[in-house]
Amino acid sequence: MKMKILIVRFSSIGDIVLTTPVVRCLHQQTGAEIHYLTKEGFAEIMQTNPYVKKVYTIRKKIGEVIGPLHLEKYDYIIDLHKNLRTWELQIRIKKLALTFDKANLKKWLFVNFKSLPKEVDHIVHRYMKALKPLGVEYDGIGLDYFMRPAATDFELPRVPFVCFAIGGTHQTKRMPVEKISGLCRQIKLPIYLLGGQDDISSGVIIASQVGHVQNLCGQLSLSDSARMIRHAKLVITHDTGLMHIAAAFHKPILSIWGNTVPEFGMVPFLPNTMAQRAEISQVAGLSCRPCSKLGFSTCPEGHFRCMQDQSIDEMLEMAEHLLSDKPPN
Repeated sequence: MKMKILIVRFSSIGDIVLTTPVVRCLHQQTGAEIHYLTKEGFAEIMQTNPYVKKVYTIRKKIGEVIGPLHLEKYDYIIDLHKNLRTWELQIRIKKLALTFDKANLKKWLFVNFKSLPKEVDHIVHRYMKALKPLGVEYDGIGLDYFMRPAATDFELPRVPFVCFAIGGTHQTKRMPVEKISGLCRQIKLPIYLLGGQDDISSGVIIASQVGHVQNLCGQLSLSDSARMIRHAKLVITHDTGLMHIAAAFHKPILSIWGNTVPEFGMVPFLPNTMAQRAEISQVAGLSCRPCSKLGFSTCPEGHFRCMQDQSIDEMLEMAEHLLSDKPPN
């Protein structure tokens, strides 16, 4: 009889995209029927996934779906969020979950003592380790992202272009507007700014300062933002969800890191054969970095050197190498 498995990840865009190798490998290697539980606002990411049979959602509380989930009689729960809600879920439907290492102690040591006793595995590999009891292994082919049909009034640019995802959950993950404008001035291709409602004002300023930049922040659906990324020649991005969508489309990616660090295991996750298509820009050697595993609304030290000291020349060199498909020296 076919197994039935519930995968749980409530948020957010990037974290859910990073679970797609789990979904694919589980389905392809076991033939299991896959259900997915997430928050209502992120449902579309999995509703379009051909490996997922059903998507359940909550707004705030597990109690909203306990009845239907209990009736499903799952063989396994794969908990890829690992918080109080997922523990409540296990208790209430009487099914223990396979779960993953959040590496919180290692991250805490790195933030507080700037000491990483052992490198943190990429979160995808930590997710995949949860599947060992089922004999499922990572297949090496990266992330997935499946889009809804295009909106009828949305047209892609007809010339080669760059997407710049200027957002970030926390301000300390975002370069200042003047630094973004400075980099955009040096890139010759048309640039389209992507982001949410919170990024509109920054996008307006950048577009007003650089003639070949167009601000699309707050104007596109998630699917249409993804469609822009899919057709871009290069994606420049902060540590944000659109970075992981770009990785799912195997795009050349220049990722810019501020108060968080790549060593936390959240860098662009490309197929094994495409690792050279991603470059990382960061300010090395700062004694205050990382100051958090997440981020802040303002720099705790007041100087914001992790972004203010980003080198436009170095970022431009990385971008040019990625655009030429030649790895940097």
